[in-house]
Amino acid sequence: MAKALHETGGVKHPKEFYFSGSTTIFASRYDQRFSYCLYVPTAHSPDGPPVPLAVMQHGTGRRGPQYRDNLAEWGEQQGCLVLAPLFPAGIEDAEDLHGFKFIHYRGIRFDHVLLAMVDEVGERFNVDTERFLLHGFSGGGQFAHRFAYLHPDRLSGVSIGAPGRISYIDWDSPWWIGLKGFEEEFGQPPRIEELGAVPVQMVVGAEDVETWEINNQGDANWMDGADAYGTTRVERLAALRDNFAAHGITVRFDVVPGVAHQPMSVLEPVKDFFTSILTPRENS
Repeated sequence: MAKALHETGGVKHPKEFYFSGSTTIFASRYDQRFSYCLYVPTAHSPDGPPVPLAVMQHGTGRRGPQYRDNLAEWGEQQGCLVLAPLFPAGIEDAEDLHGFKFIHYRGIRFDHVLLAMVDEVGERFNVDTERFLLHGFSGGGQFAHRFAYLHPDRLSGVSIGAPGRISYIDWDSPWWIGLKGFEEEFGQPPRIEELGAVPVQMVVGAEDVETWEINNQGDANWMDGADAYGTTRVERLAALRDNFAAHGITVRFDVVPGVAHQPMSVLEPVKDFFTSILTPRENS
């Protein structure tokens, strides 16, 4: 089991207890409609070197604390602080499940919300926030690769897990299936060349082949052309890998045997990818 931080003779100050180890859930000061929880490893010290940061972005199911709990032991072993944001459904639109995945929705810039959370964590804890690791699965994988187009300079590595709807590097297809209109949407062009310097992983279960959720023509999160490169998440992610490679972006591609659309079942290769960045291995 991962340990709690700052134990002194078995007694903790109540505030210290909830700000260490697996923390309580904090409202973001930037926008209190959004919140986050953390795992703070025992390696963290206000007076020591800053610890690295890993962000685990949830999908449609909003399983932020579950991601945090599944990364806690790894975070303890690696001395890495884990941040799990929560973007609730129904913000600005009671029926909305998907807005965060596309980064910009009804005036909300979800990339800015996340970066504000990172800044807040950096103010409260001794953590390196200049660059951080990012993983997202399913809807979180959608968020992760679109965030990477906007902010490669903030990423020490990005892990893109099983996104059902993908924004390919395609200058002729409209946002969000391609990048035409990206600058009008975000006020800046996509930073594809810079992304080439960021370690990228794509990960999906070998049995992630159900299509009921991702081939839903007519729904709010559908766009004609979303199925142009395959009908399953495996096919679409393989197409994104090839698309990245064609633009000079090297991808580690992990297909997990026997796993369907199960976010917690692909975390072992994600942790291995993150570890390879935090602790580079000797060339064999």
